[in-house]
Order: sequence, then C-alpha cells, then structure tokens
Amino acid sequence: MFLGPQATVSEAERERGLRSLVSDAMFASTTAALNGGVVLAAYALWLGASNAVIGLLAALPFLSQLLQAPAVALVERLQARRMICVVAAFLARLLLPFIGLLAFLPDRKLALGLLVGLQAAHAGLNAVSTCAWNSWLRDLAPPERLGRFFARRTANVTAFTLFATLAAGLAVDKAAAYGRTAEAFVFAGVFMAAFATSLVSSWLIARAPEPRMAPPVNVASLLELLRRPFRDVNFRRLIVFLSSWQFAVNLATPFITVWLLGQLGFSMGFVVSLSVVSQAANLAVLGGWGRLSDRFANKSVLGVAAPLLIACIAGLVLASQIRDQHLAAAYLLVLHVLMGAATAGVGLATGAIALKLAPSGQATPYVAASALTSSLAAGIAPVIGGVGADFFAVRRLTLDVRWSDPEGVRSLLAFQLAHWDFFFLLAAVVGLYALHRLTLVREEGEIEQGEMARQILLGARRTVRNLSPVAGLRVAAAFPAGALIELRRRKVIVNPLPPWGGRGQGEGRGKLDG
Repeated sequence: MFLGPQATVSEAERERGLRSLVSDAMFASTTAALNGGVVLAAYALWLGASNAVIGLLAALPFLSQLLQAPAVALVERLQARRMICVVAAFLARLLLPFIGLLAFLPDRKLALGLLVGLQAAHAGLNAVSTCAWNSWLRDLAPPERLGRFFARRTANVTAFTLFATLAAGLAVDKAAAYGRTAEAFVFAGVFMAAFATSLVSSWLIARAPEPRMAPPVNVASLLELLRRPFRDVNFRRLIVFLSSWQFAVNLATPFITVWLLGQLGFSMGFVVSLSVVSQAANLAVLGGWGRLSDRFANKSVLGVAAPLLIACIAGLVLASQIRDQHLAAAYLLVLHVLMGAATAGVGLATGAIALKLAPSGQATPYVAASALTSSLAAGIAPVIGGVGADFFAVRRLTLDVRWSDPEGVRSLLAFQLAHWDFFFLLAAVVGLYALHRLTLVREEGEIEQGEMARQILLGARRTVRNLSPVAGLRVAAAFPAGALIELRRRKVIVNPLPPWGGRGQGEGRGKLDG
C-alpha cells in the first residue's frame, strides 16, 4: 500500500523518522505562520472583508476541531495513518496557491467567498491530518522520548513562527507604499512561499515510518466515551467554565487586528510586532507558571492569570482614548506583554486541570469532551462577534466631565466608547461570569489568591535575572485523537465515580492526553 504501515520498524528507521518529524516542525510552522493569524486577517481586510467574514475566518480553526471525532473512525477503518496524514495535509496545502491568487480577482465579493470556502476546506483537511498524526506518533515515539521530542519540535516551531510572521508582516507593510498592485503580488507571494515550505513539510512527514496498528481487544463506543464526562458533576462544572471562558476570550480578541489597523490606524508592521512581543512574553513565563501549577493548584494559577487577561482585554479600551499614537503604541506594547504572560498561565492551567480532575486512567475521553465543547464555544463566539459588530459600529457612548467657573468651561475628562470598545468590555463581562463558574469547580490544593500573587512576584524576580526561553505552548482546545483511538481499541475499565461527582488524580495520563 502507498505510504502504508510496516509490520516492524527498526531502531534506525525509528530514529530517522523522528529526526524527520523534528525537522518538519520548521517548515510546517512557517507554512502556518504565512497563511494564518495576523497575515490572514490583513489579507481578508485587504480584500474588503466585513466584520462577519473576519469572524467566520477566526472561527474555522476551532470549528474544524469537531471533525477530529469522526476522523477517529476513518483512521480505525483504513488503519493507514501515514497515508491519511500525508494525503490530507498535501490536499490542504494544495489550496494555498489558489488562496494567494485571489488577490488578482477583480470581483472582491467572489474573492472573499472563495477565501472562506478554501480556508474551511484547508482547516478541515488539516484536522483529519492531525488526527492521524497524533495516533501515528504515539506508536512511533517511545514514551520516554516524547518529552525531548516535543521540546525540540516546539523550539523549531517557536523560532520559525516568529521569523515567518515578522517577515510576512514587514513585506506587506512595505508593499503598501507602492500601491495595490504591489500589495497583490506580495500577498500572492506570501501564500506561494507557504505552499513551497509545505511541500518540504509533506516530504519530511512521508519519510517517517508507520508501525502497524495493534489489533483491537475491545472497541469501545466513541459516543459512550464522550458521554461519560458529562455524568461527572464536578467535571461538568469544569466544562461549563472552559466553554464560557473560550467564548469570552474569542468574542473580541480575534478582532484586535481589525481594531488596530482600522479604528486606531496602526501599520501592519506594528501589528505583527505586537504579535511577536506577545508570543515572546508567553514563552518567557510559561516555565514559571508550570512550576506554580505543580506546587499549588491549577485553580490558584487561574485565579491570577485569568483576571489579568480579562483586565488586559478591558484595558484595550483605554488605547482608544489616547490621542498621541506614539504613547498609544507604548501602552499597547506593555499590554501585549501582559496578555502574552497571562495567556500562558491560562492555557497551561486549563489544560492541566482537565487532566487532573479526570478519574484515574480515564483522562483521554474527559479531555476529548472538554476539547470538543471548548472548540464549539470558541468557534461560535467570533461568528457572533462579527455579526454583531455592525450594530455597535454606528453607536457611541460619551462621558464628558466639565468644570465651569467665571473664567470659562474646561473639560476635565472626556471618555468615549465606540465600535470594538463595546466588544472588549462585553468580553470582559463574560469572562467575569466564567470566573464565577470556576469557583464552583472543586480541586484539592487551592491557595488564596494573595499568596499566589506573592509567589508570582518572587518568581518574576528570578525570571528577570534569568530570562531563559521555555519551549511549548498549551492549547486547551486540542483534541487528543491519538490517545482516544488507543483507548477505544483496548478494553476500557470504568472506575466508579465518588459520591460528590468524581475527582481523579490523573495518574494514568500520558504526555499527549492534554
């Protein structure tokens, strides 16, 4: 079979395959950076995208995660994970040149419609490829090697993502000075470059061998596995918190690029710089958050990181009030550093708490159920945000405090909310509700918020002295397809739930469960 599995994989083949997958991270991350994030948002805006279209594009990566559940059945039926992974990834990447060529279509409405359709197909095929890749990797990489493997991959991903994002953003920014035709060629060139790097990535993936899947002992029902977490009272509360949190964060943050470019009038180069600064801050503090999470409880980390992120989202409104653009730029840089640091803590703790609260040996279906509901909430939020944005676009709320005396009238405070400012505040309000839902979740080892803050300050002093980069970003909505396939194909032992709803220690979890 073309790209089929092997009955036996030698140690030399395994080592060569793992080296190929580590190298793949450089090219795969470059491909993702050049056709997503702020680059895709800027491209859509250049094509004349409405707020609703921007919201839909922001939702696609999350909604496509829902396809990983049926993709599990496809992997089990064909039992050819390398073939599924390579073919699905190649088909997804084959769409990139066509996305780039949309820049030359004179009909902007047609171009935007095709952009949404091609991006939907791209995200869906990538979800199928990821499902097969996760399962394949669990059999290829020895458990004791997974930590080092992902550390090396993540180091490559981080470096090349930052470089590619910055290069693409600066190229688009410079092209603006030469007119729309130059911008069209630059955008098309960016997507062509993404396609070129994706070909190398596909070749490197195809070089890795695939061990043959073990025959199933007892295939468990996928639906039953995913239903089980919702019967656990405490974990159901956690799912409500995670879903409402994802909804809050994704209601407004996908539109920050639109707000910066449109309402505040910043350049594409500055927007990309903010993204790079935020990612760098995220990586710099991730290790500190991890140590605090291990020492105390995930709820304690969330009790500090989540309010900080909510405050930063609400704090975006103040940037609209600053008239001096240089001062506003400095304020936004500080805010993005704080947002990057807060996102690291939230991402780490939300992923870890799902693992911790799952009953022993059942982390995979619990994390899968959490990921599916979080992805759905994160996908719905920007769609609602995009559709509702036009309502707030023509509305203003002004607060003007004036002092009147015999010498005249002076304005002491002028505060105005407009357009996206309303969404940032609305997202902060929903975030506060999510924090309320978090208080209903039970986790052992919680400490007071003030004590956690003191520990963070102590850790920050050490971080200032030693700013070593920490590899790895946690994604709470990542679907554990590989582990779910493995779980379904062996006999499943269901542990009885404790009287109050169940709280597992997570002793049986693997490194890919979260």
